[in-house]
Parts: sequence; C-alpha cells; structure tokens
Amino acid sequence: MRYAKDMAKLYFYYASMNAGKSTNLLQADFNYRERGMTTMLWTSQIDDRDRGGWINSRIGLAEPAKVYGRGTDMFAQAHARVLEGPLACILIDEAQFLTPEQVWQVARIADELNVPVICYGLRTDFKGQLFPGSAVLLGIADTLVELKAVCHCGRKATMNLRIDEQGNAIMEGEQIGIGGNESYVALCRRHFSEAMNGR
Repeated sequence: MRYAKDMAKLYFYYASMNAGKSTNLLQADFNYRERGMTTMLWTSQIDDRDRGGWINSRIGLAEPAKVYGRGTDMFAQAHARVLEGPLACILIDEAQFLTPEQVWQVARIADELNVPVICYGLRTDFKGQLFPGSAVLLGIADTLVELKAVCHCGRKATMNLRIDEQGNAIMEGEQIGIGGNESYVALCRRHFSEAMNGR
C-alpha cells in the first residue's frame, strides 16, 4: 500500500496565449531527461501549424511528441508504455483540447499507474468561455498553476482576443480556431471587454 505522499499527482498549468506554456513544458521535460529519467510527451492533432507530432515554443525550442485525437485512450497508451519500463512523467501540451473523458483518463494515470501527469493549456477561449477539457482539469487536478502573460497595458493578461487581419475583435465563430500572434492577442479582462464591445 502506498502512502499519500508517494502518490503521483495531476497538474494543470494554465494561462492565456503567449505565457510560455510550451517553453515551460519543454524545460520540465529537459530537467527529467537530464537526470536520466524517461518522459512521455503529448500534443493535440488539432494544432498542426508547424510540424505534426512536435511541441514547439515561440523561443525556438522543440521536441517530438505523440499526438492525441478525440478518440485516443490516454490511459491505455500510458499503461502500455509503463509495461515497457519506468516512466517518470507524462507532459501534455494543448491540454484544453482534451475531451472531458480524456481528462479523467489522465487522472487515472496518476491515480492507478502512479505516474505524474502535467498538463499545459489555455483556460478560456476567445469569448472568455472555458474549454471543456480545461473545465474538468480545473475541477479535478491536484495542483493548479497559473502562468503569467502580460497585456499591452502592463497588467496580467488572462483573456485571448481573436482578431482579424486588421486587428479587429472577432466575436463569433467556432470555439477552436488555430492561430498564433496573427490571430490572437493576450489581454487583461478590461481591455478584452473593451475590444469585444467595440471600444
């Protein structure tokens, strides 16, 4: 029987765009590997801007990763990998795209396989609404960590404004719209509200 202090945890590192989520993930991965530990990296097949199957940071760091889709059984994949040998940690990028069922699967990885799972993702979409995967992570993760981004005014950026080619706010559309700095701006709540109200 394992004591509570030995049990693995489910972590959710969340932030707005441009807060360094992927950079933080890749640094954590490097720290494990530098100590001779094995990790498992995942990213969403939805975000295919650069190279499919890679986690890319804005500062130029990149590592290959397994790709998950809506039908991927995260627990089964992790269980199969654990049978091959020790696994120190699982790191998941773009975790907002996990389905609610997949969030419970990664919780099982921590609880039943005793492998820590660290998820990185957005909390809310361009309308300020929670992504379904993020909502469940916020509800059940053992540890929540907010990474900080900065609005143009200097305040903490917590919102993701979707913009058109002229820089105007886009207020309608599908929840998922892949893009970088050309499509999104990280803003504080005040400036997000002003932009959404045409000010």
